[in-house]
Amino acid sequence: MLYDPTSLWARCLHSIQQKIQPQSFQTWFGPTNSLELCPEKAVIEVPTSFFADWLEEHYSWLIRATVEEETSWKPELEFVVQKEADGPSEFTQTVEPSPPPMLVTPTVTNISSTPSSSLVFPLNPKYRFEQFVVGDSNEFSFTAAKAVADSPGETAFNPLVIYGGVGLGKTHLLQAIGDRCFRNGSGKSIVYVTAEKFFSDYLQAIQKQDTAEYIKIYRNADLLLIDDIQFYVKTEGCQRELIHTFNTLYQNQKQIVLSSDRPPSTLKGFEDRLISRFQWGLVTDIEAPNLETRIAILNCKAEEKGIGLPPEVSRFLAEQVVSNVRELEGVLIRLLTMKSHLSMEINIDLARRALAGIGRLSNNRLPVNIETVQKATSDFFNIPIPLLTGSTRKQDITSARHVCMYLCKSIIGAPLKAIGCEFGNRDHTTVIHACKTVEKKLSVDPAFGTLVTELENKIQSSVPS
Repeated sequence: MLYDPTSLWARCLHSIQQKIQPQSFQTWFGPTNSLELCPEKAVIEVPTSFFADWLEEHYSWLIRATVEEETSWKPELEFVVQKEADGPSEFTQTVEPSPPPMLVTPTVTNISSTPSSSLVFPLNPKYRFEQFVVGDSNEFSFTAAKAVADSPGETAFNPLVIYGGVGLGKTHLLQAIGDRCFRNGSGKSIVYVTAEKFFSDYLQAIQKQDTAEYIKIYRNADLLLIDDIQFYVKTEGCQRELIHTFNTLYQNQKQIVLSSDRPPSTLKGFEDRLISRFQWGLVTDIEAPNLETRIAILNCKAEEKGIGLPPEVSRFLAEQVVSNVRELEGVLIRLLTMKSHLSMEINIDLARRALAGIGRLSNNRLPVNIETVQKATSDFFNIPIPLLTGSTRKQDITSARHVCMYLCKSIIGAPLKAIGCEFGNRDHTTVIHACKTVEKKLSVDPAFGTLVTELENKIQSSVPS
């Protein structure tokens, strides 16, 4: 029986298009074609061997699933490179990509610049040092970022790597560095970019067989800021390009600043020589803000909008949203929006409604904080809180203490220092050890996992008020 691979592949492409981001579909599937598609084999034609490697590594599962979905077949998958693409360069490409790469210097109107400064990719004017609320959880990173901004390439902090969880201020600090350098004129060419954009520009440059503009922008930067480096593509060619860019800038004493959601030493898929370069300068972390800092953030953001929060309201909100500054700001926006549209006074009742509307709080429940977790753990294991937080090393009490510390971190995202403080002023390394001990036991002991899950559910459901 004869099958039309073109029409069958078109059906598959239509299905794939509904499942992934438009830009990803356009980049990776737009230039493809099927040479053969039958129950035994699916031969997909791609522009370059780079495309073949990428699709095989990242999308082969999707292609197989879609073919089976559309045809009920489970063929062997094979990628072949277009004959026209054969040549001396692995990256030769005959298909014009869409959309074109953003390799131009946009007009920047929100930042006053000196004539000698240029900025590639505009920064958010809200992300300045003046708008960054400093607390114990981020003070060191903030100080290091300011030092780099005042003297880019001239400190021992090169590269500067800032890591931490989602919504804690890494992007704010990176853009604040760019903003300060731009306004001070301390860098002629300042480039802020996400790791994904850095890779995307590289890919499109080699597809067009013209890397001159790419190199001009990235390797001639006085300050290169790369956000979310953990999302960078780990293929050999991409890592090689990042190494070349890194080496060029570093040797020319140009400043490099990176952000990540984890320490460089724990990044997966990166070559050792890249990890080593990430650690040449200063690696610093941002933890979740403590209660006082969260209150300060709320008050600062409210004042920016011309609103004063009652102390009991800012404290109540700060007790509820503990691990993510971005979410904290979102709750505040919801609260102020409700105040405006409902013409209501800002009080605890309105704050409860704002939290309940985003699933953060049920109207009949108390806040979940370290004290809540300690009380629930104490009741669950029938161990008095003074023993739970004390210094005794009896095995059953130590195990319960470790679980309690772990849940304080996993459920409410409390800072390590704050957890240690609430457990007899222990050092944050003790908390890290406790969390790792619990995680290891969870991976090998199903009964223990059931126990922890049961306690977690009790805490998550909270205590009726």
